[in-house]
Amino acid sequence: MTDPRDARHRGDGDTEAAAPFTDAPFTAASRARVVLSYEAYELADLARAAVPIGAGELCADGTVRSPGAVLADAARLLGAARRLLEAAAVFERVGGAGWQRVGEVLGLSAQAARARFAPAEARFRDRPPSPGDPTAGCWRTYLSREPLEAALDLDDWVLRHGDGDGDPGPAPVSGGLVREDPTAGHSGR
Repeated sequence: MTDPRDARHRGDGDTEAAAPFTDAPFTAASRARVVLSYEAYELADLARAAVPIGAGELCADGTVRSPGAVLADAARLLGAARRLLEAAAVFERVGGAGWQRVGEVLGLSAQAARARFAPAEARFRDRPPSPGDPTAGCWRTYLSREPLEAALDLDDWVLRHGDGDGDPGPAPVSGGLVREDPTAGHSGR
C-alpha cells in the first residue's frame, strides 16, 4: 500500500494512474464514507469510555456517587449510534441504494426509510456545514471541508486502536478514498 500523503492524494512527486485527478474533489461516496468512519470512531470512543469503573464512581457501600451520570453517558452513546445509522443510510443512498433496499435492511418500508433518512441525505448533498454552523460541530465541518485530512486523522486513530484481528494497512480510511473523474461530466458517485 502507498502512504496516503503521496502523489495520489497530494499531487506532488510520483505519478500514478489517479494522478490526473489529484486536484479533483472526492466523490460524494468517499465523503459520505469518511463521515461514516467518523461516526463509528465517535461511537467507539464513547463506548470505550463507558467500560472502566471510575475511581470515585461508587460509594463505599456500592451505591452510585452521581446518580444519572452513567445514564447520561449511555444516552450520549445511543445518540452516537443513531448518528452512525444515519451516516450509513446516507452512504448507502449516495452509493446508489434505493429506499426499498435501505428499508429492507432495517426492517422498514421504503416510505418509512425515506421519512427517517431523507433529511440527513438532503443535508449531506445540499448543505455542507460551514465553520459558523453551531449545529455541525468543528469535526463535522472539518469532515466536510477537508475530507482527506479528516481521513488521515482517522487513519491514525485506527492504527492506534488496532485489535490484532488483521493488518489494516498504513491508510485504513484514507486509502479507500476516490476522487471525481473530471472527464466524466458528472459529480457525486
